[in-house]
Amino acid sequence: MDTAELDREPKTKARPHGASARVPLGQILVDRQKIDPNELDRVLRLQASSATRERIGSLLSTLGVVSARDVAQALAIQADLPFVEASAFPEMPILEERISARFLRDARALPIEESDTSLSLAVADPYDQFLVQSFELVTNRRVQCMVAVGSEVDSAIERLYGSGRTQVAQLTEGSLEAQFEGEAVGADVQQLKDLASEAPVIRLVSLIITNALEARASDIHVEPFENRLIVRYRIDGVLHEIESPPKRLSAAVISRVKIMANLDIAERRLPQDGRIRLRIQGKEIDLRVSTVPTMHGESVVMRILDKGGVALNFDKLGFESDLLERFQSALAQPNGILLVTGPTGSGKTTTLYTALDQLNKPDVKILTVEDPVEYQMPGINQIQVKPQIDLTFANALRSIVRQDPDIIMIGEIRDLETAEIAVQAALTGHLVLSTLHTNDAPASVSRLLDMGVEDYLLTSTLVGVLAQRLVRTLCSHCKAPHELHEEDAREFGFNRVTEIPRPVVYKPVGCSHCGNTGFVGRICIVEMMPMTEPLRRLIMKKANASEIRAAALAEGMQPMYDNGLRKVLAGITTVEEVLRATREG
Repeated sequence: MDTAELDREPKTKARPHGASARVPLGQILVDRQKIDPNELDRVLRLQASSATRERIGSLLSTLGVVSARDVAQALAIQADLPFVEASAFPEMPILEERISARFLRDARALPIEESDTSLSLAVADPYDQFLVQSFELVTNRRVQCMVAVGSEVDSAIERLYGSGRTQVAQLTEGSLEAQFEGEAVGADVQQLKDLASEAPVIRLVSLIITNALEARASDIHVEPFENRLIVRYRIDGVLHEIESPPKRLSAAVISRVKIMANLDIAERRLPQDGRIRLRIQGKEIDLRVSTVPTMHGESVVMRILDKGGVALNFDKLGFESDLLERFQSALAQPNGILLVTGPTGSGKTTTLYTALDQLNKPDVKILTVEDPVEYQMPGINQIQVKPQIDLTFANALRSIVRQDPDIIMIGEIRDLETAEIAVQAALTGHLVLSTLHTNDAPASVSRLLDMGVEDYLLTSTLVGVLAQRLVRTLCSHCKAPHELHEEDAREFGFNRVTEIPRPVVYKPVGCSHCGNTGFVGRICIVEMMPMTEPLRRLIMKKANASEIRAAALAEGMQPMYDNGLRKVLAGITTVEEVLRATREG
């Protein structure tokens, strides 16, 4: 049986005009590089062996091979119809008095615009000719169909014609409500397993994770409080509260996450860490799970590690050519210590992985010691720290120096013992990359000296320090230009990076592409301090961080704030974002 035969729609569905010889849906998805041909063949074989003969688009979406949006866009191409976004749906119901909500739900069709002679419909199935005829008969108008994502059509119908219930509300009502009414947080282990294994709970947790991926979230927070369970997504570094399940489901939802992460669901008094590996929408996703006991139950945080979503590219990270040249010059050193500093969540690990990706060659042996290993990189030996069995940074480092590496990456220098071993490794001919929690590049020198590292050893081994923060990037679809007053420009310090007295900067507006936040993604603002002879002499004289900073600026170091202002002038981010990031440091 060929692909076209397997891919076709049921014969009871009439085809749209002009779609008599349509390209198979699977082939369109392959051409659009949404699915691998081998994966398509596997799903087609599964479809052929299934008794229900589920449609290929529905099957691909159900299996998580491609997203529902990809399927809907491919259907629009196949049917030669326009694709419509949810942002184009009406704010008020159309034809409410003539068409029932039940009919719309069954048809999965939403009226989005009407005139005296025509009616535009957003439909999930563009091949349902009976649907078109029904609407034409009821409205006495010519019907024009547009293809939309089925779940978005369902949500809009509920919002406009139904009771306004969302997917979360539908999953947590009815039998689920009766079943979980009065469930105690302290239920025994078997009860918790039973609750967490129920289909509605499984679907609910899956929905929370899938929605987080679609929202580009980096973390999912599930937090039980006295009267409610709160679910929040961290998107571009900012937490957003979303619709949450009812409080009575706290035990079931948290137990489900713990089962997925292979954690002990009976242990609710101690913190636990685990990992979940999923394949969603054709991508391999790792979730790093952390639980801690709180007053009202266990708080769960899931860090989303989407390897495909990480750009291991210095240009995309926000490194300009002159600064990148300085950083790569330090990376090219045969031995020494190169530090990347900044607070938690400032992108230090991504910068180090990008550096390792550039250094990773067949003739170079790279070993890393991390806590935890966030992304697995082929060709690099990565060691996960396990303090419970005394596999600490220091103990692991002692062993790996004997493994004859060329480059060593230490997740973080936390204490004198780790710092001393890093220094010894650098002195014996290794390039050591690591991170440190300091506010700026010059402060890293003071931090290491305060730890107890000898000044003569530090000046002999340190080759450079990169400090960085992350700022949100403006949405290219809705950002609006704004000319600064000359006084404001001078107050913000723009005179240091441009000669234009009244520079044009951009403000966030908000649209459907950015979830009405005005921002999409984040980028680094950085300062790079290479070690030079004047700086080494200052360190030997026990100079403080302010003196080292003044000397570094005299040597040509561009401050992080000025690097941010250059990105503001380029229309990448806002003055407010740069101020927020640098002041937080």
